[in-house]
Amino acid sequence: MNTAYQEFLADIKQFICKDRIYTDELRTLGWGTDASFYRQIPQIVIRSDGEEELSRIVKTCRKHRLPFTFRAAGTSLSGQSCSDSILIVAGKHWEKYEIGENLNTIQLQPGIVGARVNEILKPYGRVFPPDPASIGSAMVGGIVVNNASGMNCGVHANSDRMMVSARLILTDGTILDTGDEQSKEAFRKSHPDFLRRIEELRDKVRADDELASRIRQKYSIKNVTGLNLRPLIAYDDPFDIIAHAMVGSEGTLAFLAEVTMKTLRDYPYKASAMVYFLTMKESCEAVVAMKQLKAGDEDLAMSAENLMVKSAEMLDYMSLSAVDDPVFLQYKEDVDAGRIEGVEPGDYHNLTAILTETKGITHEQLLEKIEKIKACLEQFRLYAPLEFTEDPQIYGKYWAIRSGIFPSVGGTRPVGTSCLIEDVAFPIESLPEATVKLQKLIADHGYGDACIYGHAFEGNYHFILNQSFKSESEVNRYAEMMRDVAKLVVEDYDGSLKAEHGTGRNMAPFVKYEWGNKAYDVMKELKQIFDPEGLLNPGVIFNDDPDCFIKCLKPLPVLDFDFDKVPDGGHYLMDPSLSTSKETIEQVKRANKCIECGFCEVNCMSCGLTLSSRMRIAVQREICELEATGADPQRAATLRKQYKYYGDQTCATDGLCSTSCPMKINTGELTHLIRQMDMNNNPTGYKIGEFAANHMAGIKQGLRVVLDVAHLGHITLGPTLMTNVCRTMNKMGLPLWTTAMPKKKRQPKPSDLTQFIIEKGIPQKEEEHSPLKVVYFPSCINQTMGTSKESKDKRTLVDEVIHLLAKAGYETIFPEGMEHMCCGQIWESKGMLDIADRKSAELEEALWKASEHGKYPVLCAQSPCLHRMRKVMKKMKLYEPAEFIMTYLVERLEFHPIDRHIALHLTCSTREMGVDKDMIALARLCCNNVYLPEGVGCCGFAGDRGFTFPELNKYGLRKLRPQIEANAIEVGYSNSRTCEIGLETNTGIPYMSIIYLVNECTTPKK
Repeated sequence: MNTAYQEFLADIKQFICKDRIYTDELRTLGWGTDASFYRQIPQIVIRSDGEEELSRIVKTCRKHRLPFTFRAAGTSLSGQSCSDSILIVAGKHWEKYEIGENLNTIQLQPGIVGARVNEILKPYGRVFPPDPASIGSAMVGGIVVNNASGMNCGVHANSDRMMVSARLILTDGTILDTGDEQSKEAFRKSHPDFLRRIEELRDKVRADDELASRIRQKYSIKNVTGLNLRPLIAYDDPFDIIAHAMVGSEGTLAFLAEVTMKTLRDYPYKASAMVYFLTMKESCEAVVAMKQLKAGDEDLAMSAENLMVKSAEMLDYMSLSAVDDPVFLQYKEDVDAGRIEGVEPGDYHNLTAILTETKGITHEQLLEKIEKIKACLEQFRLYAPLEFTEDPQIYGKYWAIRSGIFPSVGGTRPVGTSCLIEDVAFPIESLPEATVKLQKLIADHGYGDACIYGHAFEGNYHFILNQSFKSESEVNRYAEMMRDVAKLVVEDYDGSLKAEHGTGRNMAPFVKYEWGNKAYDVMKELKQIFDPEGLLNPGVIFNDDPDCFIKCLKPLPVLDFDFDKVPDGGHYLMDPSLSTSKETIEQVKRANKCIECGFCEVNCMSCGLTLSSRMRIAVQREICELEATGADPQRAATLRKQYKYYGDQTCATDGLCSTSCPMKINTGELTHLIRQMDMNNNPTGYKIGEFAANHMAGIKQGLRVVLDVAHLGHITLGPTLMTNVCRTMNKMGLPLWTTAMPKKKRQPKPSDLTQFIIEKGIPQKEEEHSPLKVVYFPSCINQTMGTSKESKDKRTLVDEVIHLLAKAGYETIFPEGMEHMCCGQIWESKGMLDIADRKSAELEEALWKASEHGKYPVLCAQSPCLHRMRKVMKKMKLYEPAEFIMTYLVERLEFHPIDRHIALHLTCSTREMGVDKDMIALARLCCNNVYLPEGVGCCGFAGDRGFTFPELNKYGLRKLRPQIEANAIEVGYSNSRTCEIGLETNTGIPYMSIIYLVNECTTPKK
């Protein structure tokens, strides 16, 4: 790091805490990774917090004349969020919003995720207009400054058209709100020259009829190539021009601190059809025809456009093949059997599908539109009959096929290659001819596995390429293909080289080629007005290097471990194929399919604290490559050392990252494997794990002694002093004990099962077991931990479960020897996978016997343990409490809902097992005021991490306490004792199992 960066660092440390400034090799590498196929490693990463701070950062950058780049979610595809200088992140601390009084607008900070905006608006029947495919992960800042659109969002509803005003921070640190008169007046006084130059540029463009006409024509279709010139002809007010120039600027003009956007109304009635055409050309001709179908003024008010067809997504034959579309599979059979006239066997390239959607304000209107669309399509040859469906279950599958193209293609690419997505747009009237030419061009360059799909209604196509950059010849092949695509799009059809994904570095050399000299000069002048020193995001949009699009290419090394050294305990299990080791290895191999898109980060609870799931994979790829090649042993050793805390110890391994990953990669399994590899080199640690596995009863008794001591300390010292003492001890390396820690529980014994009278209520159903019995396995935690000191209910969870089951007429069975048993979760978490399976097998055998070989259901009231059990035990019916109650007990109980304000925490394992809906439904049967906190996923307790790394738990629940207090929540419910400890610690209210709530609110049904 040179002197200028060192001086800059010294300056910003005066007003930014060191925890949000990264200069180490590990985190700069991690944050230098985005969804594009480019990589630049920043010198300094700053996680910003608030406008005033960011203004000072920008001023300091300018003072030292250092380039800087802004980043939100890092899901952009063209290299616009990469930097080799200073990277300023505006994500987790920028999530505030405010809905306008009439619901027509919403104010948004840049760090709020697009899908979250739609969740906020849904109760009001409104939607956020831009709908990119990445909306579940992309943040508002990135969506707006890239002018992202999407499947239902054409030119009419993109960010530019839907923006009302913007609040931005200029390179001199000035904060300007174009929607606030006071701010504008202050700007008029402080920046008269800035406004004058904007007005002069506006007038110059308008005076040039040819240029103004070209701008108007270029933005009649999707176009994000270069800076946004439309504001210069669309708005008179210089402040409107300034605000709208930010749209599509990709961080090259200023920082977008807040944006006010229009909202649109959501249609109550919808229908979709997957329409299969015999040729691609005919499918495009049909799209052109459907574009002519106009709706009424009511639609214009609803969605800002009056088209009858709301979206038409094209899927070529490779796209259909990638997702194993059943109609395509039938088409292949018909072709090979000679049943398709004029098509040779083995030639499947003609079949093309158009996924079509229409919407109605009334059901009658919807049906009328469907009939008109059908009539329009009668003139075209279809492979299969046209059928619209209004059933969300059916059309949801259609849209899942559309959404699944990218991950399906990316998942089949050769290991070590990149999955590239390019996007272009043609004028709609040129679509039939241009699409066929594009398909042929890509094939001619040797991309036989490429597929074309996208927003045909907007003339906007994406094409996916599996590309290796390992050799110069492969790089040259890609470069030649891109130059030919540019020639086709620009010279033959005057289309858009970038329709949605941003110019970035990828298309920067072609901006002038597409727009021409005059328009390009206007863009440069606009850039100079905003950023006279050229410090903002250099190399993006404006780049004098004609080959910059094939430089700084991201390597994707293979994640390669010595899998033979992973001990396998699968032979202990009833079904050895369920081996934890095998599943872990399979998941790590699957991680090689990671395209580093960042979709996982929205569900990665450590993202923003240490590393995200994407960063963990990127860093491990780097370590594997360095160690395999021996290229830089010192860097490899440094990365491995730094990874220990940031990558390993603060990974919750909850698996939620896989739920939003297109490839379903569970990075937690990568962490498990790394821990196993480390444990292989730690014989002492393995012996301790082995000892604990062989002496579970003694370990549990020892834990009870510790709980006794902690409880005594709590009573003697009081909560305040106890908390201070424990925090001090935690800083010394000891586990954190909090006032939420429970008292001990004596070991459950068979006599406990007869303490409550079994109610004889309603008669059994024929299909129910006779008599009513359930095997109950209290987890290790619930065998040793009782209630917390603050809990009003003094009965332990084990007793509470037995009481509830007895109330519903069920006899409870304990498995024999359960004091010695464990599900194996703790060993899997620690990286002793074979011991984990051995402990699981011991429990499996006991449960198999207790359930009379699966005759009776098995209940476990600790959701993480049940999740583990379900992965390795498939012969029995295993239930989580809410799922069991909803399945077996609801009809045997009378519910008496209470009015107490309660919160519900859905654990990671509850979500992954798909029983979250049961838990919500059960809570609502019991209570009239159930609150589901927003923005809270994994709590971060992660087994014992809440004790050893409490910062993880605190960060995971950072948004919870304000919501608890704002909604006057009295008590919270969940289904994991350890999670409940963390929840109680970080909210100040008691958290307990949902079993307590059900027991309180029910009586036997007579």
